[in-house]
Amino acid sequence: MNLSQRTTHSVWQENAVYPLPSLHEDLKTDVCVIGAGISGLTTAYLLLKEGRQVVVLEKDSFAANETGYSSAHLSNALDDGYVEIERLHGKKGSQLAYQSHTAAINQISKIIKDENISCDFLRLDGFLFCGPNENFSDLEKELFAAVRAGFTDIQLERNGVMNLGPCIRFRNQAQFNPVKYLRGLAEAVERLGGKIFTQALVSQVKGGSHAKVVTQNGYVVNCQEIVVATNVPVNDILAIHTKESAYRSYVIGLKIKRNRFPLGLYWDTAEPYHYVRLQQDLDVDYDILLVGGEDHKTGQQNNPEDCFLKLNQWVKAQFQIDSEIDYRWSGQIIEPVDGLAYIGVNPGLDSNVFIAAGDSGHGITHGTIAGILLTDLICGHENPWAQLYSPNRISFKGLNNYVSENLNTFWQYKDWISSSENKSPDHLQCGQGAVSRDGISHTAQYRDSDGKLHAFSATCPHLGGVVRWNEVEKTWDCPCHGSRFSCLGEVINGPACQNLSPKDQVAHPDLLPNVNAPESVLTF
Repeated sequence: MNLSQRTTHSVWQENAVYPLPSLHEDLKTDVCVIGAGISGLTTAYLLLKEGRQVVVLEKDSFAANETGYSSAHLSNALDDGYVEIERLHGKKGSQLAYQSHTAAINQISKIIKDENISCDFLRLDGFLFCGPNENFSDLEKELFAAVRAGFTDIQLERNGVMNLGPCIRFRNQAQFNPVKYLRGLAEAVERLGGKIFTQALVSQVKGGSHAKVVTQNGYVVNCQEIVVATNVPVNDILAIHTKESAYRSYVIGLKIKRNRFPLGLYWDTAEPYHYVRLQQDLDVDYDILLVGGEDHKTGQQNNPEDCFLKLNQWVKAQFQIDSEIDYRWSGQIIEPVDGLAYIGVNPGLDSNVFIAAGDSGHGITHGTIAGILLTDLICGHENPWAQLYSPNRISFKGLNNYVSENLNTFWQYKDWISSSENKSPDHLQCGQGAVSRDGISHTAQYRDSDGKLHAFSATCPHLGGVVRWNEVEKTWDCPCHGSRFSCLGEVINGPACQNLSPKDQVAHPDLLPNVNAPESVLTF
């Protein structure tokens, strides 16, 4: 995948050039890690430190997926809040969640020091402030729950900062440049003897005594253990996907006067919520204010452009900042039904197939927790977090969320008989796509910059949802389990691991409007 073909770009992408080889032979190793994001590379690094041989397979180019599109808040103050975490997992579970996310930030700090990684890592304070429908008493409840979880250096401030009103101040949070860190991690993996291959889309995962991973090009990696670190498990048809849901989260970046906005991590209790941080570069005379939020279920927003506009309006109203948007992008967030990631043996599969999934908006810390925990599980070390993050866990207190999310998923299959889209391709301009329906047959059609019409089955190869066109990012998004495909049908996000099936491709140059729109191929 070529990053230059994306329609949206994160502020980190200028650091994303790191050439890595493709796989051109069969290999044998101790552990095969699928996915070269934060989860995969942290796991590979820590396993190599334990003396294991590791091969990492990445389906795209370096830093082309979710880690490169994170806002990189490194926080042990969880988005769901400790009131909710304690309700779902009890006091002990809440304490373990705090301890594990704290350990993740410390592990990142240690790796940066040990490997001399220059990635703008900075310790700072975090601030949780009220949304429009919350009040001071809600913050008090969260403060007390956080203290029960283990926080000590924490305080409730009535006046807050930046005219945000009452807030909880969490000390010793952190931020960094995720792509610079990922590159340092990749370099360390290679230095320790690990092998990383890009453009290696996996088509088969087989556990058991003859474990192997097969790529789409037919190359085989034979191994003893397999780690699937692909944001959502591409080897799992249903079990995990009923316990988590895919969301898009949006970020805008605005250049502002240096030191106009105080350093810190900021997030609110609104629904959908907002999150804010600064990115500073000493080589320029401005800061970049990163503002995120406006989350929605993947494939279930008819006009994603509105999400960027609403973020910009919120910045103007909240901080009186009226700057042009210099960066804008979105990322895929996977929400588990009970607020914590799934890390461990994949349910229903062989005991040597492990997964890391369900980042819950804390992809960097959950991904680092995955590296620590999976290394312990593979190496036979005891780990106190194992049960808390077990993919086999059953959360009875999260049952309402489980039912509502799965009802939402089931409802999306209505598109088979009454699609929200049913558009003729004849009037598609260059760079546009649409789904057309003929009975129960759905076709995804995209017209490229040369006027050629590309047609694919609109049926998601995962579990048969009907994909929808995303005009902002020029992608086909499945509203059921969040699989995403480029405008040319190439898989971007799982759980699908196959492309959309092509149909006959037809050009209609006589019907084309006189529009010279650039072709946008894929994002994420």
